[in-house]
Amino acid sequence: MPGPVVCQGGDNVILPGKAVTIPLEGPPPLRLVSGGPMTGFIRRLLRIAARPMERDRGRGGYVVHSYRGYGSRHEVLLIGRVFRQAALGNAIPRYGVLRDLADIVRRIFRRGLSQVTVEVTLGENAATVTTDRDGYFDVHMPLEHPLPQDSDWHHADLHVVLPGVKSVHSFTEVYIAPPEADLLVISDIDDTVMYTGVANKLRMLHRLFVKQAHQRLAFPGVAAFYQALHLGKSGKSRRPILYVSRGPWSIYEMLEEFFQLNRIPVGPILFLREWGISWRKPWPRRAEDHKYDMIQNMLSLRDELPCVLIGDSGQHDPEVYARIVHEYPERIRAVYIRRVERKPDRERAINRLREEISHTGCDLVLAEDSLSMAEHAFAQGLIAEEAVEKVRREQDQ
Repeated sequence: MPGPVVCQGGDNVILPGKAVTIPLEGPPPLRLVSGGPMTGFIRRLLRIAARPMERDRGRGGYVVHSYRGYGSRHEVLLIGRVFRQAALGNAIPRYGVLRDLADIVRRIFRRGLSQVTVEVTLGENAATVTTDRDGYFDVHMPLEHPLPQDSDWHHADLHVVLPGVKSVHSFTEVYIAPPEADLLVISDIDDTVMYTGVANKLRMLHRLFVKQAHQRLAFPGVAAFYQALHLGKSGKSRRPILYVSRGPWSIYEMLEEFFQLNRIPVGPILFLREWGISWRKPWPRRAEDHKYDMIQNMLSLRDELPCVLIGDSGQHDPEVYARIVHEYPERIRAVYIRRVERKPDRERAINRLREEISHTGCDLVLAEDSLSMAEHAFAQGLIAEEAVEKVRREQDQ
């Protein structure tokens, strides 16, 4: 499965607690000697935060960042952003901590370009869109010309057209589930897949980059459970798993790293929103509105597939998911809600929602752990029996 599109050109992961050289062409490499877990944490965090800036090799100018796309055999959805960013001076080294710091500063002060034309080509299909006031673009492309069916991933080319400037080229990968996929899985991330909320970013980053693998953010058993959902009862379904988060696009690379470290199936796209906080608009858009809109978009792209929704009890997931069940009563096979708090009023509210949707045949399961979800999924014929045992073993480790 392809990696993040925004990561281009030889970048290396710096492992905490080790002396590391960066073997890239150019001047003699800088040798870094770690002073302990926190030093390794900071260096690795800097590396990942600076990674999206590497594409321009310090030259600055206009850049397009595109994220993984998703779709069906009839239509695809693609999201990205166009920036203008500053160049680096000759005094900044090409590699090392100082370069990472300089790239992070450039990332903070770069700005999105509004009203810019973006041309997208996927196979013989083409679409033209315009960026919004923050530089973002959304592509909803009908597929008038079929794509090859021997691959789930397809290469899309993007060209940014700017007056008086050479067009800027980028690319991304678009995932289209195979014909044998029989279920769509839509999952929240925060407090559903990982422990620490994105609102507490320092704790999230510390646990991601300092803790050992078994101490990281993922809930016990979640990797095995999501792998089971992806493979299906037959073990060959290759079902799409899509993720929704209330975090901003700026943590995209960190979430990619999290999924890879914890062996969780990487969804074809992480639908996140830009917080867009400013003095005139000090609060971001309501998370429940964002999540509802994203789920509707996902369901409309694969309107022939039944769906499972996964979230947590801490915020608005049960209410949003119950609303989706009411609107799509025959499509939602199950709703799994991870219990993250034990407030009597909250539990009564969730139980009322369970009763409200019971007539649809969809079960809302308030689960203590990943194993509880897996046992229900097996009983519903959604995963294989041996997958339940894998979840049990992973959870007990």
